Formats: sequence, C-alpha cells, structure tokens
Amino acid sequence: MAGLFVKSASISALWFATYRLWTGVAIYAVILVVTRGRFRLATLRACAVGGVLFAADQAFAFSAFKLTTVANANIIIALAPIFIAFAASRLFGERIGRREVLLAGVSFAGVGLVAVGASGTPQWSPVGDLLALGSMVCWSTYWLFSKRARQRITTLEYMSSVMLIGAIVMTPVALLVERSIEVPDAGDWVWIALAALLTGAVAHTLVAWAHGHIEAWLGSLITQCMPVVAAIAAWLVLDEPVTPLVALGGVIVVSATASVAVGGGAFRRDEYSEAR
Repeated sequence: MAGLFVKSASISALWFATYRLWTGVAIYAVILVVTRGRFRLATLRACAVGGVLFAADQAFAFSAFKLTTVANANIIIALAPIFIAFAASRLFGERIGRREVLLAGVSFAGVGLVAVGASGTPQWSPVGDLLALGSMVCWSTYWLFSKRARQRITTLEYMSSVMLIGAIVMTPVALLVERSIEVPDAGDWVWIALAALLTGAVAHTLVAWAHGHIEAWLGSLITQCMPVVAAIAAWLVLDEPVTPLVALGGVIVVSATASVAVGGGAFRRDEYSEAR
C-alpha cells in the first residue's frame, strides 16, 4: 500500500520519505519507552549500513511511485527474491540450480512485457521504472543485511536504529535534491501517518522479526503478494489501468520468482531450526 499513500500525497517523494522516516522514529521512540528500551550507540553503529540501505530504498521506491504506475514499480521491485535467492545460496547455505537460473531469465522477460504493456499509458515513465530497479537492488541488499544483523540484534533495537539512521541520511538528501523544505498539509499528514504506522512500524517490524525465524527465500516468497495487492489498490483508488500485457507480465514475474524461491533447494523449516 506504500505506493498508494505516496501517490496520494501532494509533496515530493523525497520529502514524503523524510517525514515518514522521522514519524517512524517517533513511533519507535514511544515503543522503546513503553518496553523500557533505548537507542544504543553500539547498535546504531552495527545497523548503520542497514539504515543507509533502507533510506536509499525509500528514496528510489517513492520516487518511482510518483513517476510511473504503482503496479509497474511494484512488479519490478518484485524481482528482489531472484537476487535474494542467489545471494542466500552463498551467505546462508541455500542451494540454487539450473532450473532457478532459467526461471530468473523468464522473470526478466516478464518485466520486459510489463514495461512494453505500460508504455502506452499516461502514468508510465521509463525513468520511474529505472528508479524502481534501483529500489529493488537496495531492498535486496537491505533484506540480506537485515537477515544477518537479526542474528545478534533484537527486532525493536534493529528497526529503531535503522529508522533513525535512515531519517538522518534522508533529510540532507531531500534538501539537496528538492532545494527547499516542503511542509505537508493536513491531507498529506494522513498519508504520511498511514505509511509510517502500517508500512513502517507494523510491516517492517514484522519482517525484521521474521528474519530470525524463517529462511530468506521463504520471507521473500511471501512478499510476492505485494505487486498483486498494489495493482488492485491502484486500479480501485487511483484508476491506474492494467493492460493485458501488464497483467500477463505481472503473472510471469510473480510466478517465476515464486518458483525460484519454492524450488531453490532451500532449507525446510525444521532443517533451518536445526542449522541455527
């Protein structure tokens, strides 16, 4: 739903990301007070890379949502499990074979169909698609970093640190790129609050918690529901068209990436628990 929130707001993507991150910092600060936790310098240092990657992902993704269709951006970002599966084979011992390599090629072909199918719609933007690709790379790297970091850092400590570092990094970027401070109106604050609470404090906390309990491939597989939800939401709320080629390409991307994750020779849950 993040794309829907961003596109519905009147402020720029970078300032939306900035306010969303600082609102997230406030939410996590309250949670830490309630749970008697606190920001630790050592944890902030350990999470620094994750915070930078998180901010970069927000900048690329939110900018993509503003420029291109929500469905298009989410489907391109949905390629992340392909890269996560390949990297996880080296980092976490998950194996991948020729079948998965073939399916990765099929998935990229699906992205091509999506781009061609959306190119005739007024909301489509090749720059937006390129930004979505950048978000996918940042998100994949962030996912793998989080998976490793969660082996030694608790969920709330990790996410509160990532959110704070991300907000600190994003603020000067927004100032430099936009060259002025944008102040959200009342309607914008509604979308920012929804993004910070639902797609931030709730969704990212659950994902960070899951990293300590399930395999990287399984977590990434579940996120394949995102482009489907995003496309339906954008169609219903923003009246973004879903052409036959976009729909076909989306099905191919989601099916191929899901097949890679399911058939990649990764650990089953019981084997994963024993390995840990």
